[in-house]
Order: sequence, then structure tokens, then C-alpha cells
Amino acid sequence: MSRYLNPKTDVTFKRIFAEHPHLLIDFLNSVMPFETGRHIVDLEYLPSELAPDTPGKKLSVVDVRCKDNDGRLFIIEIQTRWYSSFMKRIVFNAGKAYVRQLNRSEEYHLLQPVYTLAILTENFDRKTDSFYHHFQIINRENTDQIIPYLQFVLVELTEKFRPEKIRDRKLAILWFRFLKEVGEDMTVLPPELQSNEYIREAAELCERGAYSEEELARYDGYWDAVRLEKTAMKSEREEGRAEKEIEIALNMLADGVSIENVCKYTGLSKQQIEKLIQE
Repeated sequence: MSRYLNPKTDVTFKRIFAEHPHLLIDFLNSVMPFETGRHIVDLEYLPSELAPDTPGKKLSVVDVRCKDNDGRLFIIEIQTRWYSSFMKRIVFNAGKAYVRQLNRSEEYHLLQPVYTLAILTENFDRKTDSFYHHFQIINRENTDQIIPYLQFVLVELTEKFRPEKIRDRKLAILWFRFLKEVGEDMTVLPPELQSNEYIREAAELCERGAYSEEELARYDGYWDAVRLEKTAMKSEREEGRAEKEIEIALNMLADGVSIENVCKYTGLSKQQIEKLIQE
């Protein structure tokens, strides 16, 4: 039996970061692009919201939300499946959190920035080998001019993650390694992770023995839901591809293209093409 549970599930992630504020503070201070001297000193947790009924919602873990000593808001989540509307959803949620800071009678100067941190276990940007992406509102003509009130950090913990890419952020690397490497295949925590007291504590909170039977059932149920949804999404893609191939084949046949060439350009078999003709 494995010693560790994967920290990228709702059960484990919330155990670590929603129940131990000192771990969340160290994590955010390590991985977020804060200005010098603006690190989090203290925080309070805010209620998490129910995930909207969107594609891939079962694959979105957590939403751990908090407010720091300066009033800045943070939304942290892990996404195990990238889907096309993901960016729209995180912008919507951040915008909603920004607007909800004020009552009708309050002034705009009270508004504080909202940061979204999304940990992704799939690639979303295949045009670059960078795994750390920081988005904010800038003036395209003068990039030194920034509107800082909505910021988004997306981290791809995939094969793109290589520690040497951000050598000057050792603690960030350790936390990213913790999230990426700790799991059911690991029996011994690597020395580099073991040497950091916060990450060592986070790993201890992932030990299977720290969870009740009910919590372990929820943990297993999460991965069952992930597998089922990934299978369903794959089936939908395959069905869509097959329908497109049939549509192309019918158009080619209508234009008098030979069965051999229809097979060549659509990938359909001769038997499938002949069946289409008969139908």
C-alpha cells in the first residue's frame, strides 16, 4: 500500500492549505509574483463557492479562497483537465470576487487586488516551453504601465516543468515539486523536500494513515470521477472526429472522387465507404 496520497485532490489539498494557514502563506509567498515587501503576513479564509455547471467541473479541485493582511483576495485551484472555457471561467470568478468587495455605499478606493492561482496538470499553451504564466492588465504601448487589480498565475505542472527555468525561486520550485511528485508512487520523500519544514509538514498531511476510511473513500471517488470524465470527453472527441470524416467522405463521393481516394484522405475503410454509398 502506498504511503502518500496525491496532494492534487480536494481531500488532500484542502487538508493542507485550507486547514493550515501557515502552509498556505508560505506557498503563496513562494510562488506568487508579489512586489518587493508585499509578502503575506497573515490571512483569513473566505467561503468557497460551488463550482458552476460547466464542462470539466468534476476535474476542478478546490477552490481555496483567502484574504491577506493587506486585504488582497486569493483564489487557488487545481485543474486536472484543460478545456476551452477555462480562461473565461477564472476571469469571471475573479471579476465577481473583485466586485463583491464593496457594498453600494462604499467607495472605490477600498477595492483590493484579486489574484487567481491555477495549478494545471495538462498543457494549455503549446507555443512556449514556459510552465509559469503571469497575466495582468498592461498598456501595450508602454508595458511599464500596469493595472494591478486582477492578476492570474497559471502553472503547468507537466513535462514542461523543469526547475532550472526559475533558478532564483528555490522555494517555488520546492512547492511545485511537492505538488507534482508526491503521490501514490512515492514511498520516501526526496531529501530536498524533506529539508524544508513546511513542505515536510505538507507531505506528512498527505500520508495515508492521516485519513479516515470516509476520507479515503472520497479520495478514491475523486479519481474515479476524473477517469470517467476523461473517458467521456475522449469518446465525445472521437465521435465528433468520426462524424466529420463521414461528412467529408460524403462530400467527396458527391464530387465523384474515387472510393480509393476517399479512403486515403479520410482514413475510413473501403467497407465503411461502401456502406455509406448503400445508405
